Amino acid sequence: MSETSNSQIKEINISQEMRSSFLDYAMSVIVSRALPDVRDGLKPVHRRILYAMHDLGIHADKPYKKSARIVGDVIGKYHPHGDSAVYETMVRMAQDFNQRYMLVDGHGNFGSVDGDSAAAMRYTESRMSKIAMELLRDLNKDTIDYQDNYDGEEREPVVLPARYPNLLVNGTTGIAVGMATNIPPHQLGEVIDGVLAISREPEITIQELMDIIPGPDFPTAGLILGRSGIRKAYETGRGSITLRAKVEIEQKSNGKEVIIVKELPYQVNKARLIEKIAELARDKKIEGITDLRDESDRKGMRIVIEVRKDANANVLLNNLYKQTALQTSFGINMLALVDGHPRVLNLKECLQYYLQHQQVVIRRRTEFELRKAEARAHILEGLRIALDRIDEVISLIRGSQTTEIAREGLMSTFGLSDKQAQAILDMRLQRLTGLERDKIEEEYQNLVKLIAELKAILADEEKILEIIREELLEIKERFNDTRRTEIVTAGLENIEDEDLIPRENIVVTITHNGYVKRLPVSTYRAQKRGGRGIQGMGTNEDDFVEHLITTSTHDTLLFFTNKGKVYRAKGYEIPEFSRTAKGLPIINLLEVDKGEWVNAIIPVSEFVDDWFLFFTTKEGISKRTPLSSFANIRNNGLIAVNLRENDELISVRLTDGNKEIIIGTKNGMLIRFPESDVRSMGRTATGVKGITLKNENDEVVGMEVLEEGSEILIVTKNGYGKRTPSEEYRIQGRGGKGIKTCNITEKNGDLVAMKAVTGEEDLMIITTGGVIIRMAVKDISMTGRSTQGVRLIRLNESADEFVSTVAKVEKEEEQEQNENEENDSQEVVEIVSSEGSEEVVENSSEESSEE
Repeated sequence: MSETSNSQIKEINISQEMRSSFLDYAMSVIVSRALPDVRDGLKPVHRRILYAMHDLGIHADKPYKKSARIVGDVIGKYHPHGDSAVYETMVRMAQDFNQRYMLVDGHGNFGSVDGDSAAAMRYTESRMSKIAMELLRDLNKDTIDYQDNYDGEEREPVVLPARYPNLLVNGTTGIAVGMATNIPPHQLGEVIDGVLAISREPEITIQELMDIIPGPDFPTAGLILGRSGIRKAYETGRGSITLRAKVEIEQKSNGKEVIIVKELPYQVNKARLIEKIAELARDKKIEGITDLRDESDRKGMRIVIEVRKDANANVLLNNLYKQTALQTSFGINMLALVDGHPRVLNLKECLQYYLQHQQVVIRRRTEFELRKAEARAHILEGLRIALDRIDEVISLIRGSQTTEIAREGLMSTFGLSDKQAQAILDMRLQRLTGLERDKIEEEYQNLVKLIAELKAILADEEKILEIIREELLEIKERFNDTRRTEIVTAGLENIEDEDLIPRENIVVTITHNGYVKRLPVSTYRAQKRGGRGIQGMGTNEDDFVEHLITTSTHDTLLFFTNKGKVYRAKGYEIPEFSRTAKGLPIINLLEVDKGEWVNAIIPVSEFVDDWFLFFTTKEGISKRTPLSSFANIRNNGLIAVNLRENDELISVRLTDGNKEIIIGTKNGMLIRFPESDVRSMGRTATGVKGITLKNENDEVVGMEVLEEGSEILIVTKNGYGKRTPSEEYRIQGRGGKGIKTCNITEKNGDLVAMKAVTGEEDLMIITTGGVIIRMAVKDISMTGRSTQGVRLIRLNESADEFVSTVAKVEKEEEQEQNENEENDSQEVVEIVSSEGSEEVVENSSEESSEE
């Protein structure tokens, strides 16, 4: 390589170069593309479009011009970007559903609220709107600075005079590098009143300003729910508000209800909204819609949703709010450029910076008018001198050989300036008439008064403010209209999700590996005992359903873990999945720690003082704590019971304080004692002994609250079960070893579940293979304490399938009957041969283990 070529290579640090180059790019996007100026509320592209139209003379009182002509001028002179980007920007400035006060007056197809795009720019015509003229008013009076355009051949304004506060009035949205802005539009009269208030009382508070500017005002109207989001945004510059469509429920003559949507939230696409509602109705995610049509016309918006006669329109509407864009949130981020730097501004700062800009505009305009008046007065003073000595002037001019000699003569003879002398030379002879002389004198005297007034304005800041107030009131009088968006606070300030969904019974399941889901309780169809069941959910080879409860979408679910902690969630917060879906990892719903899993779920409708939670651990320790102690639970959980080393929480039940408790163990032992034997304790207490375990291999498998008339139902590992009258279990004191409740053999396996039942429930049995069977409890045989029981579910022995979980559910009427179901007249218990048959086995000698 030659020395010359080597000298042209410059070594640089690539990391430093990337950092520097990206920073330059980011600042260019922030300052020159994506963020508005706090003074006129415009981004560069909007400012350039308006200035190009002004430069072309396409004013509000002039004929429309082709949009292509305007776009060509913008990209040719000021904005070297794609024509489609410039045209789309201009289109949005002409859409009455996008801008609160349109800056472009469009003629032709400029799109619709359904998302239809505008016609090509060669077909549409445009001109400035009347209110846009106020943004450029006094532009030619040196009110703002100019800068070179991209190629240095043209000049463009740095900012527009903006004779009304456009930043808040029309709002803006923009995404820069590492930051974004989203300022909502407001009602013109309210914002002007806010500027007037701050001009009179600079120390006014934001709360007082909110009495004048209550909140945003969107072009598509609609409703704003609550004021807290508005207040936060106005005080800090950031906040979120909830927008809702304006809806009416009408009743037809046939008794059916009809939901009429008349106004939509800001920036919601009407066509997509209707498609979404139709999709939800088709997929049965929303029930009760019989017809959906769009009856919108030039007079206004009208979406009609007909409701089935037996459906509740309010519940249906709440579902639509929850699942569609009929209710949306608008994130406010009031970021704008202040002196070329991005800043998040509160409401008062936005108004203050605008007012300061107007003070500069009025001062510069006054100085411009003063300079112009003084220059004209200077000329008139020369003309007055010339008229007073007209004969000498004429004689001097006639005697001069050239214009230059005449000008020099006038300047030296009469003490005139160069401009005055030139004005005399340019003066027509008709100005020598008496009438013209009077006009010059009158004009001069008026200019003297004007100069005095202008100087007085410049000397008094209050006079500048007064001019701003007068001109703002004049704009308000010309362009003010009524507020469109209604701010609703009654009963909506603290709106919660459960208000938006109907109450319905659900089944909540949690698998061994920690997957949670909910689905309607009607998913499962009742079957006779001994059936194969239905596939209840998809599981991995090492996963199976471990907990299953029935509850309501509006109940609070208390999740108790093996480590003695409690978490909470609403029923509707549990994600809904299909019957065969695995569900959501519970760590995505609750902040459980590693090695912690849920082993008890309690649904609670209301946290009352006279109800209790009864706890039992694997080692037989029991505790009773008031339910009200668990009313407030943090997101990261709360300690529910203080566990001893190597102990785990097994079961939690809700009681009224006057029940009897039964505790069953793996080895088939059961104890029954009054709940009052365990005194009420604090939330973090350890508890007292509920049952003494028979040996080291024994452990508690279940604890229940025994209701009057209840029976004891047990299910074993190999799918056997039975019911036993509770009278067969005498009441003992807590802490005993209990009495035998089941004859444990290799055939039926260890006890896995013990339930207190009445015979009116259904029973769900879940296996490690993910199979679920639902059966009526009354179909399960009633036998003695020391029997093995009967087969309840046939297990896949080759796959080492076992019973994992048993749950009681509400009784459901049987909708279908298999042809091969057992006869109603057939005996419940069959005694057949030993080749895989069911049997009741009585012990030859009952052994009591009572203590």
